[in-house]
Amino acid sequence: MTAPPRRAGWNGASHAGSLRLPRALMRQGVRQIGRRVLDPALPWEVQRRRFDQVMHTSLMPRGTRVTASMLDGVPAEVVTAPAVRPGRTVVHFHGGGYCLGSARMMRTWAARLSAQAGCRVVVPEYRLAPAHAYPAALDDARAVLNALLSEADPASIVVSGDSAGGGLALSVILALRDSGAKVPAGCILMSPWLDLTIDRWARPALVRKDLLLNPAWLQACAAAYAAPSQWPDPKVSPLRASHGGLPPLLIQAASDDLLAPDAELLATSAAAASTDVTYTRWPSMWHDFALLPGLVAAADSALSQAAWFVTKVTSG
Repeated sequence: MTAPPRRAGWNGASHAGSLRLPRALMRQGVRQIGRRVLDPALPWEVQRRRFDQVMHTSLMPRGTRVTASMLDGVPAEVVTAPAVRPGRTVVHFHGGGYCLGSARMMRTWAARLSAQAGCRVVVPEYRLAPAHAYPAALDDARAVLNALLSEADPASIVVSGDSAGGGLALSVILALRDSGAKVPAGCILMSPWLDLTIDRWARPALVRKDLLLNPAWLQACAAAYAAPSQWPDPKVSPLRASHGGLPPLLIQAASDDLLAPDAELLATSAAAASTDVTYTRWPSMWHDFALLPGLVAAADSALSQAAWFVTKVTSG
């Protein structure tokens, strides 16, 4: 049983400026990324290079600024659309199984969110495994949040993440909660990877449907990020934590995503703990589809919902 979506104030409308591609073509392209890039037989350096090549896009609204920043020793990109609202910030942790990815891959999504929500979007370049295994990424995430929270009201900050970045986002929110610190205004989780202990082969129907991910690659990433004995730790697998005392959550999932169970389980657990949860699952969509606004209609819808959420939780 899942937590019911709460969509008041969000109508799911897409926005102009989209260059939509036929779904069949998009599905073919995503499948090729899964086969040619997310291959556990390839060295991490090769995967990173190929991943960066296919994820680097420049479909940003006119006038978007991308600047380099350093937050308590952690490099980051700050993406800002024209006429953003001062003081409203989204901190987004990119995906890539804790082993791949960069801030640059988030520019299109970040620019469009900045334009729609009137916020700046900060994308940290947290350290990647296996060279920097747990807790390096979490330490970097905490450093970034501490730096931002030292100079801004928590009510003006939203934490976000996709895939492994979603797990990192939830982990850093839980760390703030457990330390007694004030938590940000909200948290957006897109196709989040929240439990490294789950046997992904156990759902063969999802294995067949997922265009991008495969269980062998996820297992390789998990082993690179943390020792198997650490996987049950709620700091590594935040789905295993308690989920009370959290800020409002926006959880976006896809029906054909190998990680869809994580999103559903979190929505149920958080709602049971009286956390404000908005949980939406898009049919016939793949893992991290939300990162393709302007190309996929469902991604435009997901972005519109994210912008609504940011505006709603930071307007108090």
